[in-house]
Amino acid sequence: MPKIDVSAVPTEKGAGYPLPLDAPCADRIRQRLGNAGGLTDFGVNLTHLPPGGWSSQRHWHSHEDEMVLVLAGELVLIEDSGETLLRAGDAAAFPKNSGNGHHMVNRSSVTAIYIEIGSRHHDDMTTCSDIDMKSANADGRFVHKDGRPY
Repeated sequence: MPKIDVSAVPTEKGAGYPLPLDAPCADRIRQRLGNAGGLTDFGVNLTHLPPGGWSSQRHWHSHEDEMVLVLAGELVLIEDSGETLLRAGDAAAFPKNSGNGHHMVNRSSVTAIYIEIGSRHHDDMTTCSDIDMKSANADGRFVHKDGRPY
């Protein structure tokens, strides 16, 4: 059946980054709706970001387009060119291989809820803009930019 019981989709807390790089994202809650629906070409996540939380480390993708749609609350989108306030109903798109690192921070006093949509390209490399970390979709490991493991 195509309908997904969102309340039954498991939640994942945090971002899975190595310590201590995970701290700003530690309270992020994500539900992988695309996985629950059996999707394989792209992912769809329902994410709850409490006050003070980061969506991720600031990053960009080599082979993966990404998009977010804010459903509730507000977030500050931070990218190379500065900051943009996103409120419920706003969307932002991040073309692959732009080199423009992005993430969102919840500076408000209420939990923000948003949808993330991204392709699942096997060859994608996620590169963090502000820290010495990258990750390949092929193996999911986090490594230093020179390839050394964490």
